[in-house]
Amino acid sequence: MDQNNQKKPRFHRHRRPSKHHRPDAVQNAPTENVSATDAQTAQDNEETKAVMIPQDPPTPEDPADSAPQSLAEEEKEDATPEETLCVIGVRFRPVGKTYSFDPQDLVLSPGDAVVVETSQGPEFAMVSTTKRTVNKSSVVLPLRKVLRLATEKDKAKNEENKALELRAKKVFWEKVEEHKLEMALSDVECNFERTKLIFYFTSEGRVDFREFVKDMAGVFKMRIELRQIGVRDEARQLGGLGICGRPLCCNQFLNDFQQVSIKMAKEQNLSLNPTKISGTCGRLMCCLRYENDVYVEASKTCPRADCPVMTPQGRGVVVESNLLCGKCKVRMDADPENIVPYTADELKILPKQKKNPQQQKSQKAEESTEE
Repeated sequence: MDQNNQKKPRFHRHRRPSKHHRPDAVQNAPTENVSATDAQTAQDNEETKAVMIPQDPPTPEDPADSAPQSLAEEEKEDATPEETLCVIGVRFRPVGKTYSFDPQDLVLSPGDAVVVETSQGPEFAMVSTTKRTVNKSSVVLPLRKVLRLATEKDKAKNEENKALELRAKKVFWEKVEEHKLEMALSDVECNFERTKLIFYFTSEGRVDFREFVKDMAGVFKMRIELRQIGVRDEARQLGGLGICGRPLCCNQFLNDFQQVSIKMAKEQNLSLNPTKISGTCGRLMCCLRYENDVYVEASKTCPRADCPVMTPQGRGVVVESNLLCGKCKVRMDADPENIVPYTADELKILPKQKKNPQQQKSQKAEESTEE
């Protein structure tokens, strides 16, 4: 009989097991197609599985086998306390930014003279803040160290550097006139090791001072740096009196210049006259920022001028408001000549009504005819 004519066996993919079907016996029964190596591997796997199954349940005393009792305990075990550092603040100039340093085991207090480690070498500085503990993420790492308390020799060397700075200012003006440069000197700084002089100047534009630097280096026999600064930094270094009659804030206690905008003057109902809201440097006064947050919070509850409100006597429009006192003067709609004072708690702010475009056109037409 031809092989192609032989009946092919039927395959039942979803055949239901019979009553006498024994799955264990079928799985464990050896087949003819399994080689001796496969049989030996299967036997080894069965023995391995038998070894891995524990005979007795794990005892609760074993910390390796016992599970955490709650999620809170598991999170507590995973959480690690945030690392902290002990730092101290120092300043390199009488008025300047405060930098954080590692005080090590030194006992320091504000006003002490110290010698600190910097990227440019040792520098003379003054302690501005006491020791404090801060988060490691809030400081710039690696943290430089305070080398020692300034000795009498260090203080004498610092005084010599100051005398050199005064001499450098005179030579600077002489060389500026010689080279006919438009530069205004603000300050001079000499490093502690007396290897570099830094001149801070202001100018309206760019200045070509290459020949000027060569002459200065020939006089002092050290490295010369020229840094152009803005008018705010110049006022901070030179100092002076503000329009309030007190010394400039930037020269007394401000570490950094914060952004000041004309919006802050509007929030405080100040005159927008530049001469009244500008400081000695010609920029907006830094003190405009001091009370800005208070005015912003007060404006949320106290209505401003030209704001429609509902009063105990009826509708009206705010004519004048005092945000700090929380008082307003309202012109009543029923009697426009009557202006009544109220507190902010007695008023309810109403949304402004948008005028109809046709009404606006009619009003403009009436105004043009009257003129």
